[in-house]
Amino acid sequence: MSRMLKTFLGRVVTRGSLEVITASGERFFVGDGSGSRIAIEIKDRRAERYLCLNPELAFGELYMNGRLVVTRGTLYDLIELLARNIGRNEPPGFARAMWSVRRLLRRLRQHNTRWRAHRNVAHHYDLDGRLYDLFLDRNRQYSCAYFEREDLGLDEAQQAKLRHIAAKLLVRPGHRVLDIGSGWGGMACYLAETAGARVVGVTLSEEQRAAAVRQSEERTLSDRVSFRLQDFRDVSERYDRIVSVGMFEHVGVGYFDEYFHKIAALLNDDGVMLLHAIGRMDEPTATNPWIDKYIFPGGYIPALSEVLGAIERSGLIVTDVEVLRLHYAMTLRAWRERFQARRQDAANLYDERFCRMWEFYLASCECAFRHTGLMVFQIQLTKSLATVPLTRTYIANGEAAMEMQEQQRAAERWPHSRRA
Repeated sequence: MSRMLKTFLGRVVTRGSLEVITASGERFFVGDGSGSRIAIEIKDRRAERYLCLNPELAFGELYMNGRLVVTRGTLYDLIELLARNIGRNEPPGFARAMWSVRRLLRRLRQHNTRWRAHRNVAHHYDLDGRLYDLFLDRNRQYSCAYFEREDLGLDEAQQAKLRHIAAKLLVRPGHRVLDIGSGWGGMACYLAETAGARVVGVTLSEEQRAAAVRQSEERTLSDRVSFRLQDFRDVSERYDRIVSVGMFEHVGVGYFDEYFHKIAALLNDDGVMLLHAIGRMDEPTATNPWIDKYIFPGGYIPALSEVLGAIERSGLIVTDVEVLRLHYAMTLRAWRERFQARRQDAANLYDERFCRMWEFYLASCECAFRHTGLMVFQIQLTKSLATVPLTRTYIANGEAAMEMQEQQRAAERWPHSRRA
C-alpha cells in the first residue's frame, strides 16, 4: 500500500517538498525539494487506500477525523502545496473518469426542489449564529468582500462591497428592492438606510431571518425593510431593483433557466438586477464531493458560459459584467485568520472535529480562488438598453455619494462631544 501511496502522491506533487510518514512508519518524500518542507502522517492503512482511490473526498474526511495529521507546516501550507501542483492542469486519467461520472450525476445531486432547497440551506446557514460572529465582519456579510485597496480591513472591504453593488443597482429613494437570499440582512438594511429604498428580503434560513429582523429593528429600519421565510420562486410582486449576493450558487444547474425567467417576471420594465456569485474560469464541471457532503449540499459553482446562456434564454439584457479575481481569496484569508484566533470558542460551541472541518473548508476555498480558477462575477441585468448610463463612470460616482451618506449618518449617530 505504501508503494501505491508513493506513486499516487508522486504524480500529484511534482513541485515543492512533501514528506510522508505511512501507517507502517515508512518515510518518503515527493516533489522537487524546493521551498519549505511540509510533512504529514497517515495513521492507518485503510486511510492510505482511501486517499488513493477517492482523494477529493478522502483528503478532507481523513483530516477531519484525525487520520491524516500535518506534522510540519500548517494545514493551509499543505493545501496550498497541493493546489499549486494541481492548479488548472489536466487531471490524471482516473481523476478525469471520476469527474465525468460526477458531472453526469450533478443534476441529480442538485435536484433543488423547494423542500430540498430549504433542507440544504438549513444544513449550513442554520448553525449556531455565534459561530459566524467568530470570523465575519460586524454586519455578518458572508460573501466576497471588495478590496478597493489591498490594505483594507475586512469590515472596510465588506462596506465597500455594499457600496459597489448599490452603485451598480442605481437605487433611488422610494425604489422597491427585492433581496434574494438576504442572509443576515446587511445588504437590505444598507440599501434602505443609505439609498432610501424599501426592501423585501427573502431567505430559506430561519436563523438568518430572525437575525435580519433584529438588525433592522436595532437600526430602526422596520418601516422600510421586511424579511420573509420564502422561496424566491414563490415571490409574486414586481420590483424596481433586484439583488442577489451569494445565493445563486445554491440554485442548481438544472434550475438556471427557471431562476432567470423568474427574475424577468419580477423585474419592472425599467428595472435593474445585480447578480453577485462565485463562478469558475474554465469549463463546467461538478461540485467537489467533500464540499457537497459537508459544507454546501446541493451547491454548484457555474462557468460563465452556463450562466450567460440561461440569461439569453430569459430575454434579459446583460449590461455589465465584472470579474473579481483575488478578492474572495483575500476575504477567506481574513475569515480563516479570525477563526483561528478564536478557535477555542468554536470548539466550545461544537467540538474538535467540527473545528478541523471548518479549518479545511476555509483553507481549501482560499486556495481554490488562488490556484484553481475560481472567481466572483457580478452581472448587471436590465430589460432595456437605455436603463443604465452609457459608461461605467456612474459606478464610482455612486460609490462616492454613498460614502458621503455613510459619513453623515455616522456623524449624526455619534456626534463629537464638545469640550467644556
